[in-house]
Amino acid sequence: MEHKLCINSYSGRIFDPTAAALSDLCIEDIAHALSLLCRANGHIHFFYSVAQHSLACAREAAARGWSRRVQLLCLLHDASEAYLGDLTRPLKRHLPAFYEIEERLQAQILAALGVAAPTEAERALVSQIDDAMLYWEFRLLHPMGIDVPPGELVLPLHPAQLPCKQVEDDYLAAFAALRKEA
Repeated sequence: MEHKLCINSYSGRIFDPTAAALSDLCIEDIAHALSLLCRANGHIHFFYSVAQHSLACAREAAARGWSRRVQLLCLLHDASEAYLGDLTRPLKRHLPAFYEIEERLQAQILAALGVAAPTEAERALVSQIDDAMLYWEFRLLHPMGIDVPPGELVLPLHPAQLPCKQVEDDYLAAFAALRKEA
């Protein structure tokens, strides 16, 4: 394996994210990386991580009374970003090959974590929350907001700058609880 084409994960795994083996992927790396990855490429008022976003999505699913499985899928919906980074939506639209890589890696992550692939109905629920969260995160965290249709949230969103280690631990705890019950 050519190392210049590989990433070094937090846990010490070395692999090509476009050709990962299931053994290359673990929840500890995902939680750690997402807790250190800023939403909107950092173009917000303060550091707010992808892990915090994912936790908020899972809490929103719970507040809506949706299944523990959908809550788990909300928590994990951006897991591939732990290995690929968080490209902004406008840029992703111009990179169809990236979408393919992201989708393939996301499916591998779910398989590695023992989570069945989402159905189309489950994907729609996760997208509904993700889109609503995007609107509210930008409204609260960006000086200009965002030009997307407003989504409704059951829970009020109160983004805060939290210690990365706390967010990582919260993400791992949420995964453990939801994985057990999903």
